[in-house]
Amino acid sequence: MLEEEKRGAGLTLWVDTAERALLASVVPEPESLPVDEAWLRERIAALGAGEMRYLPSAATILLSKFNAGAAVAALRIAERVDASLTLTISADAMTATLDIVPAQGGDPISKEAILRALAEKGIADGVDLDAINGAIAAGSASGVVVARGRPPVHGDDGWFESLLPEVRDRRPRVDESGRIDYRDLGEIVVVHAGDALILRHPATAGTPGMNLLGQTILAQPGKDVMFAANLGGVAIAQDNPNLLQAAITGQPVQVNGGAMVEPVFSVAGVGTASGNIDFDGSVVIKGDVAAGMTVRASGDIEVGGMVEAATLSAGGSIVVKGGVVGSLGRKEDTGHHIHCGASFSAAYVQQARIEAGDSIFIDDTAMQSELVAANHIVVGNKRRGHIIGGRAQALLSIKGKRLGSPNRVVTRFEIGVDPAIQRRAHELGKARDEKETQLLEVSKLLDFAAHHPERIRPEMLEKARATAASLGVAIAEIRAEEQALDKMIALAMQAAVIGEEAILEGVEVHFGSQRYRVVGEHGAGAI
Repeated sequence: MLEEEKRGAGLTLWVDTAERALLASVVPEPESLPVDEAWLRERIAALGAGEMRYLPSAATILLSKFNAGAAVAALRIAERVDASLTLTISADAMTATLDIVPAQGGDPISKEAILRALAEKGIADGVDLDAINGAIAAGSASGVVVARGRPPVHGDDGWFESLLPEVRDRRPRVDESGRIDYRDLGEIVVVHAGDALILRHPATAGTPGMNLLGQTILAQPGKDVMFAANLGGVAIAQDNPNLLQAAITGQPVQVNGGAMVEPVFSVAGVGTASGNIDFDGSVVIKGDVAAGMTVRASGDIEVGGMVEAATLSAGGSIVVKGGVVGSLGRKEDTGHHIHCGASFSAAYVQQARIEAGDSIFIDDTAMQSELVAANHIVVGNKRRGHIIGGRAQALLSIKGKRLGSPNRVVTRFEIGVDPAIQRRAHELGKARDEKETQLLEVSKLLDFAAHHPERIRPEMLEKARATAASLGVAIAEIRAEEQALDKMIALAMQAAVIGEEAILEGVEVHFGSQRYRVVGEHGAGAI
């Protein structure tokens, strides 16, 4: 016999269809040469059984006995193994994932087997046939999502749509990142009775979902909005309870909870001829405001000309198309000032006192003035943007193109948390604690009534429920204001004084108890 023929002589391999296995037997022959595992694996592959699951321990016994010249009868050394699957449902029953252990010479997983496994777990809807087909084609799978539940679609919050794009908006405009809308405050717009102002879009209930087990998942309804009570100069449309209309002729102003219409008083100019003005609404002054005069308005004030050393006080915004020249620092300082609850805008200011409940915008120059704003002070739009001398105070930012003067005029900037805000936060915390204590006591009474209804008079129970509801609303309002203040305080910690072109010597920046004094001239930067 040839040497190759002698190798493995007496060792027989065959596939037993009934056993679904590869069997081996040995009839010792004297001239047989020894074999190793590599030779055995080659023989198995040559028989077309290479995909079967190889049994190493059985193969070791076979080789040991063959090489020792011992007989072997029908020893299983490889076997056909069908593919197997595992279907796992997530804890929330919203997804089913498939794992496939590939076949080893056996039958692959069929689509029918997977669908049957899904059905056995009660899953009929949300099956992803494409994912199943892909896993079958691959022959194996690990964590493949083959079924998904239908998540609920939560309801949308109600919202107000302004039907007048040019309407003035008195709602706070600082967003969560501290940015502000630098839009022009524009002209005072006039509407007439019956004009549509605000359309209320009610909250939606949402669409419930369903998990893979057929259980309903409730949708969270949106938070509704309602028109605020006591909105002046407006009325609900008779044919549409969601439409707010003007009831009088005047200026529309968007506020929290809808809009209001303020009467508008117009005058050519304010001086000795017109006298002082005190008006419940908005005031439009086409010309100038002379020194020594006073203009008060519950709404906005718009001045087409300039303002001398006069007092302007507005519940809303003040727009001065010209400049403001006050008497601050003069011997004859009259103490006149400008104050508004929203934003102030002017071309320039000089030796003036200005305080705004929101922000101050000056197009050209602020010189030797006192500027105090709750949020931002911005000097410089299309013009020079100089802040020279005086004092500027804002919670979030003070920005100009050139800060200070080459003559080293002291220019003081104060930024950061206003102590008044911290005091308000403390007051709110104290008020919330008191109301929560009251609510706790009322809740105890209601709990007692639930267990002993015969011992509480109906009128007392009704009063307790009304009190609990009222306290709940009050606590929610306090929490909302606390959250707003917390955000404001957090933003204030990032406050900055910004010079877009230069920061000159004489500039002082105060942040709480810290002070920074600029020495020399610097280019653009922030402090």
